This record gives sequence, structure tokens and C-alpha cells, in this order.
Amino acid sequence: MKLLMTTDTVGGVWSYAIELAQALQSYRIEVVLASMGAPLSAAQWSMARAVPNLTVAESSYKLEWMDDPWPDVQAAGAWLLRLEQQHQPDLIHLNGYAHGCLPWSAPVLMVAHSCVLSWWQGVHATPPPPQWRRYRAAVRAGLQAADLVVAPTQAMLRALQQLYGPLPCSQVILNGRNPRQFTRARKQPLIMAAGRLWDAAKNVAALDAVAPQLDWPVYVAGSSEHPSGGTALHQHVHALGCLDAQSMASWLSRAAIYALPARYEPFGLSVLEAALSGCALVLGSIPSLRELWGNEAIFVDPNDHAQLQSALAALIADDVRRERLARQAYARAQHLTTCAMAANYVHAYRQLLGQAQPAPALNLRLPAAARQEVI
Repeated sequence: MKLLMTTDTVGGVWSYAIELAQALQSYRIEVVLASMGAPLSAAQWSMARAVPNLTVAESSYKLEWMDDPWPDVQAAGAWLLRLEQQHQPDLIHLNGYAHGCLPWSAPVLMVAHSCVLSWWQGVHATPPPPQWRRYRAAVRAGLQAADLVVAPTQAMLRALQQLYGPLPCSQVILNGRNPRQFTRARKQPLIMAAGRLWDAAKNVAALDAVAPQLDWPVYVAGSSEHPSGGTALHQHVHALGCLDAQSMASWLSRAAIYALPARYEPFGLSVLEAALSGCALVLGSIPSLRELWGNEAIFVDPNDHAQLQSALAALIADDVRRERLARQAYARAQHLTTCAMAANYVHAYRQLLGQAQPAPALNLRLPAAARQEVI
């Protein structure tokens, strides 16, 4: 089997695409990866070249959520159709929306990692402004044209249906990471976070606000440069910048606590990486993170700085509770592996190609949580 897969280079979709492509090697599936958003960094090229079944087609076309993207979106569509003609894939795996309604020859699977309208509602708690009407129309058209829409959580799937209408065919496939890429070192008295510092959804500003009241330092990995211009500045957290995979794993292995008081996070690969690294989790109390982590994390109101400070201070002071939560998160993370994710996608691919009987994919749901810790 051969896939033509799209990815962006400015977010977590890149890591997802690389890890999925690696896992698809055991199924003898070739992947042609079409990148957009920005040129690949040296670290990204190094990651791609390490995957034998992967061919990269690089571009810097704007993504559909960027400022005035539509001329680039149209040009990227023509480029993608040329790639399909050149490589003759069996299936199209889109990690974006706007190109779903292109006149593809192969069946189309579309993955809904996030979207601007659900982001806006999560961050601002208000309907998006009129400037996003064209985006809404493009996303709705793409979703309706896809042969199968996949979301990483039930929460994200519900958001899509509420914002864009019923979907003809959809399912949830949980994301995964390779546990062997993460280890637990001797834990140090530090709090780790990761995410784009300019993204209000990640809510790094809340950590910056409470950091002076904490006995432990807070370190944040991620870009401070907005793709459309501007830089996010923070005074009290220690900004590490963009880390390569090895450096990120090293920081997580040493961090005792991972904090992400997110207002919006359809899945959260960094949370999974932290759990695999033995961190205790303090997360924003939003449906997707509750769905995934249940009673294995402490949940806080993302807009309540006092609650966040109290939760972190209490966890810093309680070694027994911190270790218990870390063990529970690690155990839950074992259900979110790359192997399980790849098996689900292969089943979905084969269904679209008429090579498998329709049936629920494997391990779509995590074991039910008995309770939830809320501060």
C-alpha cells in the first residue's frame, strides 16, 4: 500500500505523522509526506531521513488557519494533485481540511487534529468572528467530501459535528507514542510544560503568572515566534525554545511535574510524552483531557490562577501523592502506543479500500476511569 499524507511543520502534527509513518513500516506501507506551513528544519529533515518507508515532498505553502492563506491553499491543492499523479497512491491521508474536496482519484481519510472554530470557543468562550466564515465554509466542504473523518478524541469529534454539521462517516482513533523513546530518570524539583508560547490555548501565561509563588522553577519548551509575526514574552517561566526530540525527552525524564492548564487541547501529545516519562500531571479541566486522563491527573480551571497555584504547590509538598499520580499516568499511557494507533489506521485504510469488513477499530477507548482528582 502507498499513502499520500499531508502534514504541517509548525505543530504536533509533524511528530504524529513521522511516528505513524515509522509504525506503518511493519505493514509494508509506503508514505509520501507532503509538508506545508514552513520549510523543514534540520532536525525535522533528520527525523524524516531516519524513516526508510518515507518520501518527503517539501513546500512552504500557508496553512488554512494562517492570515490570508487562500491563494496558497489553492496553489497547494494543485501541487498535491500533481503529487498524486506522480506517485499514484492507493489512499490519501489528509491532516488538514481545505484539500478534502479536491478531485482526488484515491479514497480520502481526513484527520481532525484541531480547528480554528473549536479553538476560538475554547479560548474565548464566544462564537468566532465573521472573518472566519470562509474558513468555516472550507472546513465544512472538506469534511463533507472525505470518505472517512478521524478524530483523536470523542470530544473533538463532538466539536466537529456541532460546528460543521453531521459527518457522513467518522470514528475516533487515539494518538500514540513509542514508549521506548521516553525514560524516567532521577526526578528533580522542577515543573515542565511544552507548547507554543504564543498560543492562548496552551495557556502558558497562567504558568508565568503563578511561577513566582512556587518553590520549584517552571520550564517551558516551545516556540515563542508566531508564524504570522510577533513574539510571546514571559517573565517568570524559563523558556527553553524549540527542543529536538532527544532534548525534550531528557527534560521530561527529569521533571517531577508536567503542567498544561490548557483551555483547548484536542489530544495533547506532550501530555502523553510526560506520562511516559513518569511525570505527575496537572491539566486544564477540559473535556478532551478528562476523557483521556480520567483519575490519573489533577484538573484545574484554566482561568483560575489561584487554583493552579494551589494545585502545584500542594503537589510539590506531597511526595507520596506526586509519585502515585505519576505511576497512574504512566500505566494509562501504556494504552496509547504507536503500535495501537497504527493498527487502527491500517484497519481504517483497508476498510476504505474494501480490504476489510466494517468493524470497530482496535483499542479505540481507554479503560474507564473510576474517579477524577479535581482541585
